[in-house]
Amino acid sequence: MESLNFYDRPKFDKAGHLRTDNAWLERQIASDSSQIVPIWRSRNFVADIENPRLTTMPMNESILNDSPVIVFLGLFNGTAHFAVDLSHYEKPPFCDAGRFADLRVIGTLLPRDESSLMAFARAHMTWHKRHRFCGCCGAATKSKNGGHVRVCTNKNCKTSCFPRIDPAVIMLIHDGSDRIILGRKKTMLPGQHSILAGFVEPGESLENAVAREVFEEVGIEITDVQYHSSQPWPFPANIMLGFTARATTFELNVDYNELEGGARWFSKEYLRNSPENDTFRLPRKDSISRRLMTEWIES
Repeated sequence: MESLNFYDRPKFDKAGHLRTDNAWLERQIASDSSQIVPIWRSRNFVADIENPRLTTMPMNESILNDSPVIVFLGLFNGTAHFAVDLSHYEKPPFCDAGRFADLRVIGTLLPRDESSLMAFARAHMTWHKRHRFCGCCGAATKSKNGGHVRVCTNKNCKTSCFPRIDPAVIMLIHDGSDRIILGRKKTMLPGQHSILAGFVEPGESLENAVAREVFEEVGIEITDVQYHSSQPWPFPANIMLGFTARATTFELNVDYNELEGGARWFSKEYLRNSPENDTFRLPRKDSISRRLMTEWIES
């Protein structure tokens, strides 16, 4: 089944079996046909900010030698692509050919396969930045397997660390009729509201996480928890697990430490006529939150 969520259509070949083939990787890095996918301080590179497309650069020996992280992303249209971290540059290279932009701004303007590749590159750079040191002994780690493993350099430890993601549930809570709960955090755009969400805790099922987060944030109980779909969300390193559920209690008791901007019930009629301005606006179009809401509004 083909999903409709953004960032989850990696039609490129990740070629995982080649990540441990060091000789093959070295040949691709030395090849004139291989391409660099530049990342600078969590921003992706595009030539045209108004009409963005995946913008790659030819392999550059001086850039590669100077970069702290190189990640083999896979084969895109049959060509090897490598994400390269440029964050150590105060002014990044390649600025004469384009600019570095926030994927959250340009993501919906890109073809899905290109936005998926750029999200994959961004997520890997975040992971590498956060795991430069071993979580077991504190020694420095080094990148291996084409950037898909970091290994402790302490010969008495040698712990391997693999890319991590943080699972988060995101849930559309309805009243069994024509209302859903939306909340707002102050970090959102002016007027923006979204469905409820929260991280899964250790020793907790996804369904229990949904019920717990809803009760903690707005103080209501729910039933009929149903899984919808998932979405990679590299902002910075999440996997969003979408659910719907029906409320069995309806008086909200909002935790303003969680939802600084409050929460309340919204009707379908109101949402269908959303003004989309600083008074009220829906979530971003690339979010699973927006998809869940749109499908419910149109049902």
